[in-house]
Amino acid sequence: MARRNARELGPQDLVLSHFSLGREHPIADRVELAAANGFAGIGLWVGHYRQLEAAGDAPGPLAGLLAEHDVVLAEIEVVPGLGRDGPGGANAAEVEEVAWRMADAFGCRYLQVIGPAEAPVADAARAFGALCDRAADHGLTVGLEFLPFTDVVSVHDARAIVETADRSNGGICVDVWHHERGAADLDAIAALPAELIQCIQLNDGPRRPDDPGYYTDCLTNRRAPGDGAFDLAGFVSALRAAGSSVNWSPEVCSSWGWAHPAEHVARVAAGTRAVLAQP
Repeated sequence: MARRNARELGPQDLVLSHFSLGREHPIADRVELAAANGFAGIGLWVGHYRQLEAAGDAPGPLAGLLAEHDVVLAEIEVVPGLGRDGPGGANAAEVEEVAWRMADAFGCRYLQVIGPAEAPVADAARAFGALCDRAADHGLTVGLEFLPFTDVVSVHDARAIVETADRSNGGICVDVWHHERGAADLDAIAALPAELIQCIQLNDGPRRPDDPGYYTDCLTNRRAPGDGAFDLAGFVSALRAAGSSVNWSPEVCSSWGWAHPAEHVARVAAGTRAVLAQP
């Protein structure tokens, strides 16, 4: 039987985003939980991958572990500040080098990038475009995630940068948390050109934040899809209307979930499938 290929995943596939489990959750358990719950792939934070390299657990042993469970390493987290040519500077350059090693070793599909942009759109687009060009040399697509705690606040901000950069492998990461807690503009999501949608992150949450601090709340208090009050049906419908053809990537950062990983991943998988099965 042919093994999965990260670059051939589609809307029928789920990828377990890295931060659905703790930053340094044991890699064997991460892969085993993903496989046991029907995820085609995982995402991995470069900081954790560095640790695996240092311990001699990557790339070879990690490749063997993934192959054993027929799970691919699909997504790489996360380049800050639009890459080395943007505000990310030297820190971003170090992250990029790890990302290129990961992509070359595992055939990853996707690289996540965030702000801040700290520049007019034209300058931000030049930095983002240069990052996309470097990523293309390693077979990667790139998604700019809008985050209300950076200056790339909304899908409108991310789209302006991405469209000005005009790279075939560059697009947007659409996370329902930042959509719901931000502009909540479903029309803007549905109006995205399909080719700009490079990553979709699903989760859920209460109508009112659990914590008044946005950053803390989004990194510790997310719920599995279906366990909150977000308009997930509208969000999924908008992305399907846009013609998205990428896989779905649940990212459910939860302090409770990190303490109960097996139950959490099972609930995330079941909740995601239930949401996607709705007409």
